[in-house]
Amino acid sequence: MTSAPGNDAGKDTSAQEAGSLSRAGDLFQLLRDGKARTRAELALSTGLARSTVASRIDALIHSGLVGPAGEANSSGGRPPSRFAFNPAARAVLAVDVGATHVIVAVTDLGGNVLAEQRLAQDVADGPEAVLHRVVEEGRSLLGKAGRDPRDLAGIGIGLPGPVEHATGRPVKPPIMPGWDGFDVVRYVQRSLPVPVLVDNDVNIMALGERTAHWPDEDNFLLIKVATGIGSGIISSGQLQRGANGTAGDLGHVRVPRGDEVLCRCGNYGCLEALASGPAVAADLSRQGVPAAKGSDVLRLVGEGNLQAIQALRQAGRDVGDVLATVVNLLNPSVIVIGGSLGQAGEHLMAGVREVVYRRSLPLATSHLRIALSVAGDQAAILGASQMVTQYVLSPAAVEATLQAAG
Repeated sequence: MTSAPGNDAGKDTSAQEAGSLSRAGDLFQLLRDGKARTRAELALSTGLARSTVASRIDALIHSGLVGPAGEANSSGGRPPSRFAFNPAARAVLAVDVGATHVIVAVTDLGGNVLAEQRLAQDVADGPEAVLHRVVEEGRSLLGKAGRDPRDLAGIGIGLPGPVEHATGRPVKPPIMPGWDGFDVVRYVQRSLPVPVLVDNDVNIMALGERTAHWPDEDNFLLIKVATGIGSGIISSGQLQRGANGTAGDLGHVRVPRGDEVLCRCGNYGCLEALASGPAVAADLSRQGVPAAKGSDVLRLVGEGNLQAIQALRQAGRDVGDVLATVVNLLNPSVIVIGGSLGQAGEHLMAGVREVVYRRSLPLATSHLRIALSVAGDQAAILGASQMVTQYVLSPAAVEATLQAAG
């Protein structure tokens, strides 16, 4: 016979919630918002005994993840001490590998950049050459930031191609010769033996942009328009990678007006073959306007060249043509345009908006915002840092760290 729910059910629920917070790693999650709390406040909000809370807080203080944050008002007697998350406890190495650049940064656990360096480096030079430089620059930046390598909590790396996130191995990346199947994690850990997480660069850009500037948006797209074109998809608050790490690869979706345009992937009519930086530059050159790469397009637009402005707006229309289908399929609330061509601002955006709002379903666009990236070229660094902190500050990871220290 099943009993009807009553007050005892509420007590059971409270007991279950308290049980789920019985570990220090779980209790720590309440402090990750940065708000200072007393032991008594934590005991009240969790239903745990004060002695249990005190022992968990002591362990977290010993680890450095939690630190003193002043005193609360006293109702009589000695004022109780407050405690809060200490993002300076550890450091993260955040790395953005692009087609022709590498950005390496040291951040704290809150994503604050402590030191950063941008390097000219072709990803086509191969994994060992690129990653060796990443490791050496990372060591140097740790010193500049005043951090010891022993402070390093983990390393996050974004790569310009599909990545099997579980292993960190690139999967048939089209612009990364020699990288297919390369064990990025093992190579880096030979020099820096900490957790190493690897993902597609657009995925971490989406993670960084959303965390820093759109934290309340659970259905979010970031579109990178640069040497290649791709998207990072956050749906219901979770980053979507797909079965093989290729979710969001918009660059090889067919655009109707490109039937005669051959893409480097071997197919005809791909978005990347019409609207990427090199593609727009090539189109301008055919019109008699010398341009070799995306940066030349940006320079011409900045100089007010009408052909360049028109070409960039058409690139926006092509991107919008693909995005109209994506909007109907995924129903995001925000689309952010990033990447180097996104720096041209409203010219690219005008073309995107023109087509998306015309071709998507009215219900799907009724509350849709299309905006330029706020984080800019910092998005990938912020995302790489966030990817690491999500991992190393998870309840299980914090609990394992405390047990190892104890």
